[in-house]
Amino acid sequence: MSKIRVYELAKELEISSKELIALLKDEFGIEVKNHMSVVEEEDAALIKELLGDSEGNKEAVKEESMDTEGKVTKSIVDEYEEILEEEVVNLAKKKKKTKRELAQEKLEAEEAALANMKVEIGEFITVKEFADKLGKPVAEVIKALIFTGIMAGINQEIDFETAEKAAKRLEIDIVKIKDDASGISDEKEEDLLDVNLEKRPPIVTVMGHVDHGKTSLLDAIRKAKVTESEAGGITQHIGAYTITINGEKITFLDTPGHEAFTAMRARGAQVTDIVILVVAADDGIMPQTAEAINHCKAANVPMIVAINKIDVEGANIDRVKQELTEYGLVAEEWGGDTICVPVSAKQRIGIDDLLEMVLLTAEVEELKADSNRRAAGTVIESELDKGRGPVATLLVQKGTLNVGDSILVGSTYGRIRAMFDDKGKKIKSAGPSIPVEILGLSEVPQAGDKFHEVKDEKTARGMAEARKIKEKSLQQSTMRVSLEDLYSQVKEGKIKELPIIIKADVQGSIEALKGTLEKLSTDEIKVRVIHGGVGAVTETDISLAAASNAVVIGFNVRPDNNAQVLAEKEKVYVKTYRVIYHAVDDIKAAMIGMLAPEIKEVVQGRVEIRQTYKVSAIGTIAGCYVLNGKITRNSEIRLLRDGVIIHEGKLASLKRFKDDAKEVLAGFECGLSIEKFNEIKEGDIIEAYVMESIVRKEL
Repeated sequence: MSKIRVYELAKELEISSKELIALLKDEFGIEVKNHMSVVEEEDAALIKELLGDSEGNKEAVKEESMDTEGKVTKSIVDEYEEILEEEVVNLAKKKKKTKRELAQEKLEAEEAALANMKVEIGEFITVKEFADKLGKPVAEVIKALIFTGIMAGINQEIDFETAEKAAKRLEIDIVKIKDDASGISDEKEEDLLDVNLEKRPPIVTVMGHVDHGKTSLLDAIRKAKVTESEAGGITQHIGAYTITINGEKITFLDTPGHEAFTAMRARGAQVTDIVILVVAADDGIMPQTAEAINHCKAANVPMIVAINKIDVEGANIDRVKQELTEYGLVAEEWGGDTICVPVSAKQRIGIDDLLEMVLLTAEVEELKADSNRRAAGTVIESELDKGRGPVATLLVQKGTLNVGDSILVGSTYGRIRAMFDDKGKKIKSAGPSIPVEILGLSEVPQAGDKFHEVKDEKTARGMAEARKIKEKSLQQSTMRVSLEDLYSQVKEGKIKELPIIIKADVQGSIEALKGTLEKLSTDEIKVRVIHGGVGAVTETDISLAAASNAVVIGFNVRPDNNAQVLAEKEKVYVKTYRVIYHAVDDIKAAMIGMLAPEIKEVVQGRVEIRQTYKVSAIGTIAGCYVLNGKITRNSEIRLLRDGVIIHEGKLASLKRFKDDAKEVLAGFECGLSIEKFNEIKEGDIIEAYVMESIVRKEL
């Protein structure tokens, strides 16, 4: 670009070099040293134009402003000169900004625009895409994520909740949009997606007491309706199978009773439509039968009672129906709504009638699903096969699953490489209520995990990784109800019902507690006993409590080791009592917000009695092994026999070999005696505990 000397420009403008240097500095912000300095041609042209216009306009104003005597009105000329000078200054400033401040102005404008806009993102997004949408450097976004407790790389996916925390730290608002790419939405939205609803096969689970014929009944159904059409019988067992009767299908879940049923329900998987309750005609209602009834009622699933073993001696169908009425199940022929079907699994009697009743119940329930949509369902079983890798049995509940589809299963993903039906045959697709075994997952999923079909494997992988991050960062289970915070949860509207599980040493105590507790119900909260049983608190009780968000009350019984571990893991509230009215008073106080425990029981350890010795002068001495924790000389103890509390008291002595001991830790043997109690037996468990005061913080 050509340049011009200052003195040459001054000569053209008919002003001195000194005046031009001052003008360039003051008006245009251009620094020049002397008259030999150079000025850009562009700047020189602008100066010429402005000064030239200024001179011409001055003359015009002078001519227009002359009065009749040829005099010029000075004020008008002066005013015009001031306006021109202001224009020159503005143009000079504009020229100066174009060169030096344009980038800064652009940055400020972008920041102002970002402050006023809301960024829209889906359920999941990579860190790089998130940074691009926010208009921020990736390093700054990663730093914000670290401050929120999430370590994520540039190509890693984060969920909306994590992105929202990071955006809040960066002072940017983000809004969630439906992620059509994944095809996964909330359950309420999924119901809206089901447009072309068609009839689907019912999904049935068989429950009942041990030795009442559950397996025999399932085998009879299999042989009658499956094996007769299959040469060689069933070649593969996948935990579920489908039979056909009168041209209609029924899917059976071959799971081990109510434990698996409740475990899946605790994981949020409600897959069963109908329950067949097997009761032996010669035995009647047994403890596990009662458990199964309570589990079904808690899940609100319709029941069909199969009264089995009607061919054996001592069978009494009417007695079974009578006992069922004690649990609120009245047979149809007695004016109730419970279907009871007499069957014999061994003699193949009543099998067809039972299956017809299943179809009738399914028709009443109006079981429907949309097969023309992306597949969704639940994992029934899973294993790691040495030759085939992760293998999972899926129950399709909505849509149609095809070979080649990409699926997201919990925090696992994969693309279906092969699919088999319940008879081991390769199939290409499966519709609603059909169980299939699939290959192609990256890891072994858990039973009860839900699966969803997504658009491609890349999407599935990203979402699975994001779910893992979320699980790791949260590491917390669902909020459980407890007596201490019952009142606050009721006031906040979180719960309107208090489900209770009662375990006691005798049946009479259960009935007394149940009747008294259910009378405590108010308009705000209803107390409902969902299960009662005799004996120690077991894992099954804890699983039911976790699935139903219930509290467990033990009367003269204690939870066993496995139940204690599971209760801590699932955050289930367990409280034990020796006096009925203490339990009633606690629940009453909890409902009105007055429960304020001052002391808390802390279990120190459990000790197993392996040998007993009777000494005439002392009494019975027990040779023991500390199973877990520890036992101390000052511990308070309770003696448990089959989970039932036999005695509570204190130790009279605690020894290691011949020496007195202050404490004995897990894995060591010891000898002990109990104050004023000698009825000790081998196999008894001693639970050592101390009572600690609760330090309450002043509000």
